Amino acid sequence: MKNRFAVVAALAIIASTSGLAAEQKTITGWVLDSACAFTKGLTKPISAECAISCAKNGSPLVILRDDGSIYWPIAETMPAEGQNKRLMPFAGKRVRATGKTYVRGGSNAIVIDKIVEAPGQ
Repeated sequence: MKNRFAVVAALAIIASTSGLAAEQKTITGWVLDSACAFTKGLTKPISAECAISCAKNGSPLVILRDDGSIYWPIAETMPAEGQNKRLMPFAGKRVRATGKTYVRGGSNAIVIDKIVEAPGQ
């Protein structure tokens, strides 16, 4: 019985630290290109046109939360597909996105189930 408990505990620890555990969550933030999110220190996009221009040139769109955390929209399907096409209508806008979230090595990601425009701040 003790061995069975030890095995279950060990598997739980491995699963929780391997990045495989997902949490269903709703996040709110601004859609902007990843380069500006990291290099410009922005708290929200400069403009929708700026975010769209960078995205069209290949910069992945991300969701920047008010606390400064960045969520990378990802696909759950394999082979994975980029998410810019899905986020392009929201570029430069504040959104509320719901889906499975993952954390690994300090990075956040979300598999978006639902995304809607949110009131701005």
